[in-house]
Amino acid sequence: MTLHWKLVIDAGDPHAQADFWAEALGYEVEDNSPLITELLAGGQVPEAAVVESHGRHAWRGLAAVRHPDDPYDARSGTGLGRRLLFQQVVEPKTVKNRLHIDVHTEPGQREEEVARLVRLGASVLDTIEEPGGSWQVLLDPEGNEFCVH
Repeated sequence: MTLHWKLVIDAGDPHAQADFWAEALGYEVEDNSPLITELLAGGQVPEAAVVESHGRHAWRGLAAVRHPDDPYDARSGTGLGRRLLFQQVVEPKTVKNRLHIDVHTEPGQREEEVARLVRLGASVLDTIEEPGGSWQVLLDPEGNEFCVH
């Protein structure tokens, strides 16, 4: 049996993080607006739980991205495959991540990809050169480490 899973990442601004990672990975920001609209109309969620993002209703404290080729639930917009969910937290990031994303580029394309990610809002933290390979450590807009190989 295989399990369905998602990676949940704490964020100060989940919508900005979702936008960054959607662009970085070529993913799509999930559209939960049909479900949210239905729940608002039925009085099941308060307006305070909702914001506008990309011209549509979105959850105030949550935003997710999914791989464009993966299945999703049409009613809720929730991805059913490769998915990152950003949840709003009040405390800032203070220590190194215990889990991080590795982005793999085509051979010879790492510098170009790092430059693209920096234009999107990432910053370069370090370059690692080891006998087994080399990579660059970057920070996303909220300071979460990730590696580009």
